Amino acid sequence: MARTIIRAHQAWWRIDWQELWEYRDLLRLLAKRDLTAVYKQTILGPLWFIIQPLLTAVVFTIIFGKVAGISTEGVPQFVFYMSGTVLWNYFQGVLNQGAGSLVANTGVLSKVYFPRLIIPLSGVVTNFAHLTLNAIIFLGFYFYYLLFTNSGMHPNLCLLLLPLLIAQCALMGLGFGLWVSALTIKYRDLGFALPFLSQLWMYATPIVYPASLVVNPTWKFVLWLNPMTAVVEFNRHAFTGGGSADWSGLGLSWLVTVVVLVSGLFLFNKVQRTFVDTI
Repeated sequence: MARTIIRAHQAWWRIDWQELWEYRDLLRLLAKRDLTAVYKQTILGPLWFIIQPLLTAVVFTIIFGKVAGISTEGVPQFVFYMSGTVLWNYFQGVLNQGAGSLVANTGVLSKVYFPRLIIPLSGVVTNFAHLTLNAIIFLGFYFYYLLFTNSGMHPNLCLLLLPLLIAQCALMGLGFGLWVSALTIKYRDLGFALPFLSQLWMYATPIVYPASLVVNPTWKFVLWLNPMTAVVEFNRHAFTGGGSADWSGLGLSWLVTVVVLVSGLFLFNKVQRTFVDTI
C-alpha cells in the first residue's frame, strides 16, 4: 500500500519535486477548471481569446503605426505588433496567475493540503492554451502577408528557437509571479501595483517599436537587460527576418530568467509554509 508522509519543519530550500509529480492530476484539473470557468458566463465565450489580441494589434497599428509613424523596419505593421504581443500575452498571463496564487486561494489552501506550487504551475498550462489560439490567429495573418503580398519578410532557421522562447516566457512569468505572490502576503500594495507595472514593462519591451531604435549604449544595455526584449526580438526575427538577433542579449536574458526563477521558487517555498498565519 502506498503511503504519503507529510514532514514538519521541512527546510525551506528543499522543493519536493516527486510530490509535485504525484499531484499532476490535480494540476490538470486546475488548468481545466480555469479554462472553462473564465468565460463561462460570457456571451462571446472563447472568442475573447481571439478578439483580445486582434483588437490590441489593430489599436497598435492605428496609434503607433499610422498616427505616431514609428518604424517597423519594413515589416507589415500588423505582423510586427502581433509577433510581439503573442508571446508577451503568454508571459503576462503566467505572471498574473502566479502573482495571485496564494492570496486568491486562501480559503482552499487553509483547509486542504496539496503542494502550493501546483496553483502557479497550472497557470503555465492554462495560458499555454491561450497562446496556442493566439498563435493560430497570428499565423493566419502572417501567411497571408507572406504569400499574397510583397511584404519582404524572410523566415529563417531561428524558427527552431521558438520552443525555447515559449519555454522562457513560461519560466520567466512563473519566476516573477512567484516573487510577487510571496511578497504580496506581507505587502498587499503589490497586488494593486502589478497591473500598472505590467503596463510599464510592456512599453519598456520592444513590442510597438524595434530595438534598433535604441542606440545609446547605456539605454541599449538597460533594454536588453529586460529578459522579454530578447524573446520578442528573436521571435520577430525568426518570422520576418527583421528584429535584432543579438545572441549575447539572449544569453543575458536567460541568465536573468534562471536567477529570477530559482530565487522565486525558494522564496515561494519559504513563504507558503506559514502564509496562512500571516494573511
